[in-house]
Parts: sequence; C-alpha cells; structure tokens
Amino acid sequence: MADLATPMAIRVAATLSLVEHAGSAGATAEQLAAETATSTPALRCLLDHVVAVGVFALDDASGRYRPTELGAQMSEDSSEGIKPLLDINSAGGRADLAFVELLGTITTGSPAYPHRYGRDFWADLDAEPELRRSFDAQMNWRFQVQAGQIAERFDWSRFARVLDVGGGDGTVLSAVLRAHPEVRGQVLDLAPTAAAATDRFAAAGLADRASAVPGSFFDPLPEGADIYLLSDVLHDWDDEHARKILIGCRRAAAPGGTVVVIEPIRGKGSDTAIDLFMLMCFGGRERTADELTDLATASGLELRSWSPVAEGRTALEFRVAPGSG
Repeated sequence: MADLATPMAIRVAATLSLVEHAGSAGATAEQLAAETATSTPALRCLLDHVVAVGVFALDDASGRYRPTELGAQMSEDSSEGIKPLLDINSAGGRADLAFVELLGTITTGSPAYPHRYGRDFWADLDAEPELRRSFDAQMNWRFQVQAGQIAERFDWSRFARVLDVGGGDGTVLSAVLRAHPEVRGQVLDLAPTAAAATDRFAAAGLADRASAVPGSFFDPLPEGADIYLLSDVLHDWDDEHARKILIGCRRAAAPGGTVVVIEPIRGKGSDTAIDLFMLMCFGGRERTADELTDLATASGLELRSWSPVAEGRTALEFRVAPGSG
C-alpha cells in the first residue's frame, strides 16, 4: 500500500503515451524510446515494471512491448477516460502529484497545491490554457453518464430559465435542454470555458435556447433566472467560500426563487479518498446533506427537498427564505 513505484510508473507511461506508441502490434524499447525522446535503458526499466504489474506484456521472441487489456485503458480514446487523471501534464494528473505535500496540509489545514506549484489550482488553470482545456475535458468525462441522468431524474420542466453557475463548458445544461425542449438556459463560467460552452451549444443545435456568460461566481450573478444550479461546485471550496457562492445565488434569485445544489454526498457518492483529495488540492471537502443544508440555511436559503439524481450525485433543492432579501 505504501509503494510509490507502481503508481508513478503508470503515470509516466500514460504521460509518454506508451499505449498509443506501442499500439496493438507492440514496439521494442528502442522504438518507444525514439518515439518519446527518452533514454532507452531507463525506459526499458520502466517497461519491465509495467510488465510485472500486468499493464504491458513482453514478447520475448521479438522484444516487443504491447499493452494488455488493463493497460489499454490508458489510451487517449479509451472509454474508461482515465488518461487525463494519470497524465502528469494534465490538470488532474498534475493535481495528484501535490499529494507529496500532504503532510503540510494535515499539519496546517491549508491546501498542498499552492505550496507545491506556487499558486492555487484555479490560478494555475488561468495561467496555463492547456491545463484549463484538460480540466474541462476531465469534467466532460466525469459527467458523460451523470449529465443525462440529472436531466431525466430532476423535474426541470418547472423552470423556464436555468442559470448553471460554474457550469463548465455546458455538459450538464446541454443534457437538460435536450431533455426539456421548453427550457432555456445560460452557463456562467470564466471566459475561456464560457467560450467553449458557446461552441458546444452551437454544435448541439441549442444556440437558440442556450448561451454562456463569462464571469466568476464570486461576483454578482445575472438576475432573473428561475433556478440557479450549482453542480459539483461547493465541494471545491471551504465553508467560507461556499457560503459566499450560495449567498450570491440567493441575491440573484427572485423572492421565493430556487437554488439547486448537486453534489457527491459524503457516504452517498463520495469516499474518503476523494475527500482527502479535495482537502489537499483546494482546501475543500465532501459534505453530508445536513452540512450542505446548514451552509444554505446560513446563506438565507430553505431546504425544500433532496433526492438522488445520478450515479453518485444528490440534488438538494432550496428556495430563498422569506425576508432574506
């Protein structure tokens, strides 16, 4: 359980795209080293280890290394979609490496990511467009099944206009609008991601009912939506920032308006490993339904209902409390 050799070897293999370079026919260490601009003896050492753990296989007669069925999951086009989580040049893989600073997080309670990289995760995405693109792609993969479930299992037809706050490049909103032709919506996210959402809506034929607004959920939100959606947003933040986000939604919503929080609930869709990751990376955490309700209540919202809406996701529906303004 404490061995670092295997997880790091797999991450380096994914980062070097060894599965793609080897292909189904396989390739020798010399060929793979030439393709990846690496040291042949060092790469052979790595390959021999991933063979030992069942990720690659070696044909002794030809000296060719080829991915096993397990290793093929690291391919760019694999349906498992795990490469962005392993590639250390992508947002997910880079974030995982900050776990080496976990002792500091446990000692101080502060996230490890800025200690390792000199700026927090979100500033890193702002500074490196390729990291932001990889993060958006990771979120798309994360919701490839859940988005359709969320669209079908929650009654969106009650609302004429949805504002998806921090909604990325529109994966969830697109699914909602496809399932409910009478609904219109907007995504609010930072400018590069909002631009990607605009492209998504156009490609999906939804441009007449969907648009994107560049902005931050820490700034005043557009008013007038019937429902303000926060999907996988609050767990990225500590309680103070989570309350600010909820208060922003409450202020933008009309009296009696609706705010819906969709999150993995601690013990119902999240586990201890992801909870530790949220703390290490963002200073955030997974919360119970009661903890989310307490945050919302302190932000001027009242719980209407909560129920599972997707694999590993629960929706908590709140309304603006009377007199909260």
